[in-house]
Amino acid sequence: MPTFFPRWTLKTSGDVAPDERLPWPQTTVMGIQHVVAMFGSTALAPILMGFDPNTSVFFSGIGTLIFFLITGGRLPSYLGSSFAFIAVVIAASGYTGSGPNPNIGVALGGIVAAGVVYALIGVLVQAFGTGWIERLMPPVVTGAIVAAIGLNLAPVAVKNLSASSFDAVVGLATALAVGLVAVNGRGAIGRLPILIGAAFGYVVYIVGANVMGFGKPVDFSGIGQAAWFGLPNFTAPVFQASAMALVAPIAVILVAENLGHVKALAAMTGRDFDPLIGRAFIADGVATAVSGMGGGTGVTTYAENMGVMAVTRIYSTLVFVVAAGVALLLGFSPKFGALILTLPVPVIGGLALVVFGLIAATGGRIWVLNKVDFSSPRNLLVAGIALTAGAGDLTLHLGSFTLGGIGTATFGAILLYQVLRERRAT
Repeated sequence: MPTFFPRWTLKTSGDVAPDERLPWPQTTVMGIQHVVAMFGSTALAPILMGFDPNTSVFFSGIGTLIFFLITGGRLPSYLGSSFAFIAVVIAASGYTGSGPNPNIGVALGGIVAAGVVYALIGVLVQAFGTGWIERLMPPVVTGAIVAAIGLNLAPVAVKNLSASSFDAVVGLATALAVGLVAVNGRGAIGRLPILIGAAFGYVVYIVGANVMGFGKPVDFSGIGQAAWFGLPNFTAPVFQASAMALVAPIAVILVAENLGHVKALAAMTGRDFDPLIGRAFIADGVATAVSGMGGGTGVTTYAENMGVMAVTRIYSTLVFVVAAGVALLLGFSPKFGALILTLPVPVIGGLALVVFGLIAATGGRIWVLNKVDFSSPRNLLVAGIALTAGAGDLTLHLGSFTLGGIGTATFGAILLYQVLRERRAT
C-alpha cells in the first residue's frame, strides 16, 4: 500500500537510491559533507546582501526540511541561499555593499512575495504540467535571463575590489585560488572551491593587513565576545509595494533553475521525477516565504549538492534531513556567525567576481547545451536586448510601480520571444 513517505531500505554498497539509506553513521557523514559543499556559497549570498549569515544558514536548514516534507521525502535536494535575489534585494533596499543591511525588512517583504508567487506557479504546474513553462521560457529565454543576472551583478563585485591596490590584489588572488581548486581539485577538495578560495584570501589579507599594514586589520574581538549558542537574529518583513514588485519576478528565474535541477536529478538517478516538479516548486516557494518572514534569504536547490551526489552516487533523501539538522545547529551559534562576518571586503569581492561571472557564463552554457540557433534573428534579438537591459540595469517607472533591470530583462525576454515570431517560408 502506497505511503506518503517511502520505506527506506538499507543499502551498504553501490549506488544508493532516494528511497534507500546507508547505515546511520555513514548517513550522518554524508549529511555533513553536503553542508560543507554548499556552505561557501550559502554563507556568501547573505553577506553580499547585508543579511545575517547565521539566520540565513538556519533558514536553509528549515527550508530543506520543508522541501523534504512537501515532496514526501522522494526528491533529494538541499535548499541554500539563492544568488538570484542579490541584485533585486540590493536595488529594493538601497544596500551600499558593506555591513548589515539597514533596510532588510523591505527586502524581506519582497522575498516573501517572490516565495508566494513561486508557490502559486507550483500549484499551476501540479495541475497542468510543465509544458506551458517550457513554451513560455525556452532555452534562449532562460539563458538570456540567467546571463543578464550575472551581468547586472558585475558592478557589485568590482566595487568591492576597487578601494585600493591592496584590495584588488587580495580579491584577484582569492578569485585565482577558487579557479585553481575548481579546475585542478580532485575528489572532495574539488567540490569546495568557494570555501577553500575564501580561506586562502582570508590568510592573504591577514598577512597583508594585520602583519604588514597594507590595509585595515581584521578585528577578531567580535568572535571572542559572541556566545557559542544563542538564537538567530530574526527580523520581520516590511511589505512595500515597490520593493515587492522588484523582487517578486525572481520567482520566474527560480522556476527555470529548479526545473533544470529536477531534470538533472532524474537523469542521474534514472527515476521519473516529473510528477514531483509541481510539489518541488511549491516546497521551494513555501521555504522562501518562511525564510523571508524571519530574516533569511530566498532559497533554492543547489548545484553543489547535486555535484556531491554525482560523485558519490548516494541519493538517499535521509542524507538531507541530517544536512538540515547540521545547518540548524550552525544557525544557533552566534560565534560561528561572528567568524563569518570577519571575512574582509576584498575577499568577498574576489568570491563575487567568480560567482557572478559563473552566473553570466551559465546563461551561455544553457544556450550551448540546448543548441540555440543564433542565426535566427528572433533568438539573437531576444538575447541581445535582455542582456543589455540587465547589464545596464534598465529600470522602468510606471506610476508607483518600478521594474528593475533584472525584472525588465526577465519579462522583456519572455514577451519578445512571443512577439517576434518569424514568418514561415512559403
